[in-house]
Amino acid sequence: MPRKTTISLIKCDVGSLAGHHVVPKPLLKIAEQNLKGAMEEGLINSYYIFNVGDDLELLMLHERGESNPEVHKLAWDTFKKAADKAMELKLYAAGQDLLKTAFSGTIRGMGPGVAEMEIEERGSDPIVIFGADKTSGGAFNFPLFRIFADPMNTSGLVIDPHMVGGFKFEILDTIENKRVVLKCPEEMYELIALIGTVQRYMISSVWRARDDLICAVGSVTRLSQIAGKYVGKDDPVMITRAQHGLPAVGEILAPFMHSYLVEGWMRGSHWGPIMPVGLKDAKCTLFDGPPRMVALGFQVANGKIACDDGGKPMIADLFDDPAFALARREALEYASMLRRMGEFEPARLGPEEMEYTTLQQTLEKLKERFKPV
Repeated sequence: MPRKTTISLIKCDVGSLAGHHVVPKPLLKIAEQNLKGAMEEGLINSYYIFNVGDDLELLMLHERGESNPEVHKLAWDTFKKAADKAMELKLYAAGQDLLKTAFSGTIRGMGPGVAEMEIEERGSDPIVIFGADKTSGGAFNFPLFRIFADPMNTSGLVIDPHMVGGFKFEILDTIENKRVVLKCPEEMYELIALIGTVQRYMISSVWRARDDLICAVGSVTRLSQIAGKYVGKDDPVMITRAQHGLPAVGEILAPFMHSYLVEGWMRGSHWGPIMPVGLKDAKCTLFDGPPRMVALGFQVANGKIACDDGGKPMIADLFDDPAFALARREALEYASMLRRMGEFEPARLGPEEMEYTTLQQTLEKLKERFKPV
């Protein structure tokens, strides 16, 4: 019987050095200690810790299924302990994403972003995970469409007999909390009609149509709707499977040859260009950005991340490559153009998104001065 392995990718903004910039080493060390202890106790099989900007990211492989209370509590306790250390060090926005005070069995809906996927291991299972900072879950709409529905990006949609039947997409309406599943290529136009509105409709899962094989999952948490106010952008994570009747790793990465615009950036209130970077450059500086994205690749082997001879997880830093230099240059060019516009739309988000920012305090201050025309 094929082995079932769960991949859990959970992130949280627990505090940052020098503004909304980067997770400092003391917080990463706490996460390392907690997850190492959990692995030694047999709760998880393997793990990898990294950061994207000011978000602490926990990658955990285990055999306990999705939404497992023990695994989720491990993540919650790790984030809480890191946030306590951030407060001790007076780091900025310590514990920003910890919107609830007590763990209630699942970390979903409590602030941290969650992407989980339970798979039956194939003969070889390449995985690509993505983490983004200073943007929302809708940031993955465009690349997911390109990867799983656009034959001009993914040649397998044309020439791989296991892919020509297309893929199914689950889209969440994050305003009305509803879901719909659309199949491509038959419903491609309907899919684009929805996911082009990236602030409301977000792709949460993708399956291969011929056999419902899970292919991709993303976090679509809306922090502003949980908290009722702006508390930072959602900074999503995503897990994708590759090869053997699925898009190749190179096809999964191809949409990031060019930059594109996402919502978020400074104070979560602006459109900004995605910059694909390696881990060493996963820090947000210019206008708290530009919005950064990392892509890490690994192999699943017997319920674990495949390791080298020394027992260290083998992780490929996929965006740490000159092949993405064009996208990085475009991101700077787009950033320069947008910032020349200052606080004028469309550089700044529209009024619906601004409802969750501190702009409301200005409107409240002026409301008595508005007179009927």
